[in-house]
Amino acid sequence: MRADQSQKLKQFILDEARVHGFDLVAVTRPDAIPQAEERLRQYLALGRHATMEWMEETALRRARPDALWPLVRSVIVLAMNYGPDSDPLAQLAKRDRAAISAYAQNRDYHDVIKGKLKGIAGRFVSRAAGEDVKVFVDTAPVMEKPLAEAAGLGWQGKHTNLVSRTHGSWLFLGTIFTTAELPADEPEPDHCGSCRACLDICPTQAFPAPYQLDARRCISYLTIEHKGPIALEFRKAMGNRIYGCDDCLAVCPWNKFAANAREAKLKARDDLRSPRLAALLGLDDVAFRDFFSGSPIKRIGRDRFIRNVLIACGNSGEPALVELVEARLSDTSPLVRGAAVWALGELVEPSRFSALRIRHAAREEDTDVLTEWRNAVKNQ
Repeated sequence: MRADQSQKLKQFILDEARVHGFDLVAVTRPDAIPQAEERLRQYLALGRHATMEWMEETALRRARPDALWPLVRSVIVLAMNYGPDSDPLAQLAKRDRAAISAYAQNRDYHDVIKGKLKGIAGRFVSRAAGEDVKVFVDTAPVMEKPLAEAAGLGWQGKHTNLVSRTHGSWLFLGTIFTTAELPADEPEPDHCGSCRACLDICPTQAFPAPYQLDARRCISYLTIEHKGPIALEFRKAMGNRIYGCDDCLAVCPWNKFAANAREAKLKARDDLRSPRLAALLGLDDVAFRDFFSGSPIKRIGRDRFIRNVLIACGNSGEPALVELVEARLSDTSPLVRGAAVWALGELVEPSRFSALRIRHAAREEDTDVLTEWRNAVKNQ
């Protein structure tokens, strides 16, 4: 392909990306992140991926784009802003309400972004005769953030997320792999400087060092990926965060350049802006699936979600929630029952808790729930 043709193809995809609502787009080569393989190996060796076994199973393909698709010659990286229209940290003070990560307050971004990428890719293939493409959004074994840095969209900040000088930290990423040879862009240097705001605000100290994240301590991992009971040491630190955590993103100084989301499907639903804990506690599986239809929250399932809500209830200090929490002691899910035990241990006085224990623990058969009763008694 001649250089002028390659440049025209690149300009075509830049124009298409902006027509489809992307805020940033650039191109890099599949071999532009040679350091990623060793960094990923060290991360996995330290066990910082927690129970996300799929990261280890796909390590080679994840670190090397040409191992995922040997025919790839260029990687187009696209970013769409999802900036919230209010300060995510403000909802943390509303203890009777739930804090939901900004990215999850409307439609599942995987569906939104992938649909747009397919539209761009289809137009590109019709223009670039004989070339092929593949599109990826998050769920595929692609290291979008290092590729975005190599393409010059921004840099991976000390919180390990991408930061843009023009759009801050609120960015969804997607990639289009293509067999076409396109002119590559220059990488973006790091602009974090001496700032430690994202590291210092983390409520669970999930950053062992700048540019390193231990998922085992991260509230986003704990509330979304972790399937069992959440370790006692993290529950109070979770506060009212029931799905994800935006603290390290929200304090980034580069967000002074961020804008509110322009895509309607990424703007917050009114009923997901700090919803009342009381309204969420009573959701059964059918109601949960209906309420979160089309939302990324749906994928964690009702039981994990109610587990998170109950921890928020335990941190609320709200006596009005006690009866609703107590009702969950008879839930069909042991994960939910165990979280209810902990929440009641935080909300009620010892005499009432003792009476509840006599009534419920005697017929409890799940060992995890019985452990919750024992631990709660010790902490009363």
